[in-house]
Amino acid sequence: MSPTWWCEHAWVDGRVVDGALVTASNGVIVAIEPDQPPAGKRLHGLVIPGLANAHSHAFHRALRTHTQRGGGSFWTWRDAMYRIAERLTPQNYLELAAAVYAEMALAGITAVGEFHYLHHGPDGVPYTDANEMGHALVAAAAAAGIRLTLLDACYLSAGPSGQPLDGPQVRFGDGDADRWAQRTDALLVDTKGDEHVLIGAAVHSVRAVPADQLERVASWADAHSAPLHVHSSEQVAEVEQCQAAYGCTPTALLGEHGALGPRTTAVHATHLTDQDIVDMHASSTGTCFCPTTERDLGDGIGPAPALLAGPGLFSLGTDSHAMIDVLEEARAVELDERLAGRRRGTISAARLLEAATRYGHQALGWADAGRLEPGARADLVAIDLASVRTAGGGATAENVVFAASAADVTDVIVDGRTVVADRHHRVEVGRALDDVIGRLWENT
Repeated sequence: MSPTWWCEHAWVDGRVVDGALVTASNGVIVAIEPDQPPAGKRLHGLVIPGLANAHSHAFHRALRTHTQRGGGSFWTWRDAMYRIAERLTPQNYLELAAAVYAEMALAGITAVGEFHYLHHGPDGVPYTDANEMGHALVAAAAAAGIRLTLLDACYLSAGPSGQPLDGPQVRFGDGDADRWAQRTDALLVDTKGDEHVLIGAAVHSVRAVPADQLERVASWADAHSAPLHVHSSEQVAEVEQCQAAYGCTPTALLGEHGALGPRTTAVHATHLTDQDIVDMHASSTGTCFCPTTERDLGDGIGPAPALLAGPGLFSLGTDSHAMIDVLEEARAVELDERLAGRRRGTISAARLLEAATRYGHQALGWADAGRLEPGARADLVAIDLASVRTAGGGATAENVVFAASAADVTDVIVDGRTVVADRHHRVEVGRALDDVIGRLWENT
């Protein structure tokens, strides 16, 4: 029997419809009928498509609040991140990531893009299975009930001049891009047939992948029609280092080596020149903003309106997980722009909701997700419209984007399966996070 859900209100094709009866078969929506009497499972409030978290580093969740003591910069934050990276094993990484992905499910996230560079043992020696850490992430997503795009990151050097990896960084490196591609090929084979997993590619940054290795990563992504993500122009120092080493910006360097294009997502893209924006538009390169992390690390405010005006996909991520709330990330894009430009209402709530749903899924390779329509994956997220945050706001995109939070997500359906019901996940998420993170910080 095909499952059905009756949605009190639903966000369908950019507008709200009432009494929508959604029917699915084999995890895919086959019909949406508005103005229907209640039938099947009832979802109250406003039902939106599943949210996409286009940029995640699962193990960074262990840093939440622990790096808020004192001042510092991205670079001092990175030192603390390396201390946690040293302590991770395949087993505790699985435990941590499963809890983090379950926290995402509670926040209405139905697919995550995991930017994965923690590949090898603490001494840099590969595990017997060179993809053991990647397999831990695949198992974690399955345990949490969400889809995963594993963006396997090439990470080869400690700086744009090709400085060798040192200390905790040795866990990240494969030696060169050919060996990275061989390992990623094996991961692709291992996950073939797994319907909740896609394998994509990532260039960690132009700091970590020398120019002569960039084309190999880009060509792997092209050969497999896979998403290609890259940290780009996140900090002023990164841009200055690239200009000193190569005489151009990170965006220009990526373009020279075939790493821009419609399947590419530049993560952060905070410090772009006018020419960078022209190049990104000309190549239809996408962007992923992570405003909470960018604020937390003091990185700056990126040029959202200019990037949204181009043809590239604009998506959102929670990155370091200082907070896991894609609705907050969507809201922050507009609110940060108000601070930067001293003008309100530059980016509409509907456009931000699209970034959080449809375009985020597309950036992760899930072109059949992120919208409520026949033929799309049956991902449904119910938002409470009667909470202390949303009461009085009505069934509108503005209420979801500018008032609601992750705490207002009541029910989550992923591929037609109930993952969150009445705000409860099968994992005791708080307890699981407290346990594994506590063990990671012991005696540090």
